[in-house]
Order: sequence, then C-alpha cells, then structure tokens
Amino acid sequence: MAADFDVKYTAHLARLALTPDEEKKLGAQLGHIIGYVEKLKQVDVTGVEPTAQAVPMVNVTRADEVRTSLPHEAALRNAPKKAGGLFVVPKIVE
Repeated sequence: MAADFDVKYTAHLARLALTPDEEKKLGAQLGHIIGYVEKLKQVDVTGVEPTAQAVPMVNVTRADEVRTSLPHEAALRNAPKKAGGLFVVPKIVE
C-alpha cells in the first residue's frame, strides 16, 4: 500500500518509531489530507492575486532623519550604576 510506504518513509526521516496501529492511523489521516488538497486544486482561482498575507500589511516606520542625539550626561543621569562614562550592568556570561 502506497500510504503505508509514505508513512513508514516519513517516520524514518523524522526518526519516529511507529507501531503498526499508528502507521495505519497516520496513513488514513494522510489520505484525508491529500484528498482535501486535491479538492482545493479544483477551486477556480482565476483573477485571485497570490498573497503571502491574508490582510495587506504596511511597514510603519518614521523617516530616517539626522537629529541631535541625547547628551551623554542626560543618557547616564538615571543609570543605577555607571563608571568611566559608561553604563555598568551585571555580568550574565561567565
């Protein structure tokens, strides 16, 4: 049976050990999925634009403009710890 071969082969690729009952169950499920995909192939999609998103998405970003940066002293003003004009943070990598 082709579905059994596909299930066994796929299980082997995924490094899964399946019982004969699981192979049978998954083979039937795979058959239903393939049948549904075949049904979808019959749908007339003439005039339907291919899309990657169901809803149009627009990247909302501000214009990249040169502006004056925050003064060094103001950036360090509320730092819990500072040394040599830099932020001092806890070591997280040993």
